[in-house]
Amino acid sequence: MLVLVRGILVVSLFITSHAIAQKRVFNIYHDSDYSNHAESANAMKMGFLTALSQYENEFNNIEFNFIEKDHRGNSNRSLLHMKQFLADPNALFMLGGLHSPPYIKYKQFISKNEVLLLVPWAAGGPITRHAEPTNWVFRVSVDDTKAGYRIVSFARDQLGCEQPHMLLEQTPWGKSNHTTMRKALGSENEGAVTWFSWNTKLNQAKIMLRDITSTRAECILFVGNAVEGKQFVDAMAALPADQRVPIVSHWGITGGDFFNHVKQHLATDVKLNFIQTCFAIEPQNQSSLAKQAAITATKLFPNKFTGLENLSAPAGFIHSFDFAKIFFTAFANVKPEGDISDIRLSLRNELERIKNPITGLIKTYEQPFSQWSPAQPDAHDALGLEHLCMAEYKENGGIRVFNNKER
Repeated sequence: MLVLVRGILVVSLFITSHAIAQKRVFNIYHDSDYSNHAESANAMKMGFLTALSQYENEFNNIEFNFIEKDHRGNSNRSLLHMKQFLADPNALFMLGGLHSPPYIKYKQFISKNEVLLLVPWAAGGPITRHAEPTNWVFRVSVDDTKAGYRIVSFARDQLGCEQPHMLLEQTPWGKSNHTTMRKALGSENEGAVTWFSWNTKLNQAKIMLRDITSTRAECILFVGNAVEGKQFVDAMAALPADQRVPIVSHWGITGGDFFNHVKQHLATDVKLNFIQTCFAIEPQNQSSLAKQAAITATKLFPNKFTGLENLSAPAGFIHSFDFAKIFFTAFANVKPEGDISDIRLSLRNELERIKNPITGLIKTYEQPFSQWSPAQPDAHDALGLEHLCMAEYKENGGIRVFNNKER
């Protein structure tokens, strides 16, 4: 049962009336950007709660509160949420959001204070790679130690772009992608790079693109979010037609109100592709699990959900849905009694011990996570390079995902 109480979504799992006084309450904090990238934040929330609702009969006397924590794209607010989480005797784990910078900037704080962080979107490579003995961060999402290879290979193989120019946001996320993209480009062509800041405006974007196109760049490898992405698409469309070049983007642009702003340019002036995880979004291609998830989500969120193919940020729903299934598989082996720090540790350990296959929307997770070490840097990433595809927008704003054999 889902109940909205003072802005907190409450999910009660199989609670009988005579047992209400004895129920155990757990809080799930969703640290995300509900202000500037609400499409991604709400997609993650809907995906997680859709999966969670399917476990109503699995647990006795347990109530989950899903608490929206809007960091507004500010890393310091994200840190504040982590501190609030640690002060909450019922806080079970944090569900991360779109932005990588807060989880990279405060990774030592996360490890030292044992903040259990499950990440269904933020892609920065360092997020899941902590040198401390016990790693508290797990991810079901794109991993930027792999994403740059898919983006570069698409630009070269499908677009014939031999002279790419990297256009990257000046954040830890942008720097993470810079490292991978340079490796993907190889020593003979490391690629030129231009850095931009958050809240870059149209005139600044126009100047940057004029400078880039004057270098005879054949395409742009873009790493940024929807707010800045809109400015650069507008700026590209403003260039003379013979100076425009294709944009091959990371998926940050899909996290906000991007398409509605640029759809006219994409139809006539600008070629744009972007990375996604490999998932058949079209209803006729969906698995029975995906179709059932869509039916459930439509009932739970009748005013917001009208099908995966209509979501602006479908990856948020898909990843969070799969993560919820992984979480409940691990939680089934956790004793929900005692001090919350002990319960968190037990849950963290169980996430590494999952052996039974879990059928998700992206794939069947045979063993999503294992014990992390520097020798096993991908141990806390459930998805790999083979799960990364490229995509484009359709005329109605839906997303068409290519399989990796499509040109």
